[in-house]
Amino acid sequence: MHQNDRRSRFAQEARSQRPDVALLCLLIGAEADPSLDEAGMDAAQIELDRLAGMLPYGLRDPHAWAAAVADLLGGREGFHGTAGDYQHLESSLLHEVLRRRRGLPILLSVVWTEVARRAGAHVYGVALPGHFVVGFGDPEDPAGQVLADPFAAGRVLSGTEADLLVTSAVGTSLTPSMLTPADPLAVVSRILNNIRAWAAQRPEHSAVALWALDLLLLLPAHPARLRFERAQLLVQRGDFLTGAAEMDAYAEVVDAVEPTAAEEIRGRARAARAMLN
Repeated sequence: MHQNDRRSRFAQEARSQRPDVALLCLLIGAEADPSLDEAGMDAAQIELDRLAGMLPYGLRDPHAWAAAVADLLGGREGFHGTAGDYQHLESSLLHEVLRRRRGLPILLSVVWTEVARRAGAHVYGVALPGHFVVGFGDPEDPAGQVLADPFAAGRVLSGTEADLLVTSAVGTSLTPSMLTPADPLAVVSRILNNIRAWAAQRPEHSAVALWALDLLLLLPAHPARLRFERAQLLVQRGDFLTGAAEMDAYAEVVDAVEPTAAEEIRGRARAARAMLN
């Protein structure tokens, strides 16, 4: 699949009424690994279906669902994460997570939710600060909600353990608003920002940061400042004219509300063009 076709499909799916998170994750994977073609993406979806078919039929209780999915994915199939997984781009790519049985918390949570959802569970991602987990049951009923940590092979979290995860990440206590189901596009955005963070620590992988930014800009809602960040990245990569042009375009947007900042951005654009002299 050509890059333009992939990105057009990504943008179309992101704007659909019910975005397919698995498909969006696989299209992210295809940006990282162009050898991931249509057949490869179909194979990943089939693997999710296969895993769902291995879950017991007729489960209703959220505790039973959490236990069954943990037994299958965390136990028999060996999905889990370790600290070392944060060092690998593959840990943020769904097709690689399905192959390696390893990944970041958010990608493992995508596997958990996609498999359990296909089997009929009431399941959703829960975007705790610093650590993504999965919820089973009714999110409006905290007493009936069960949280599981796919990174720890699906271990069920007590309220105290969930609070400790949040406190250790951001220094504040868990609040009920943190337990609401994560929006599908917020999940995709968080995955892409994880990829950007990975690339930012590795200047030799600036191309990865660029395609992650490009995909973020295709999402229906995104911070306008991402356009300026993309322009800066283009300049860092030596594409001075394109980067300068994008800075000027961003300055036009900023000018109406922050003229001083807009002029500073135009100055950066001029400096970028001067790099060619």
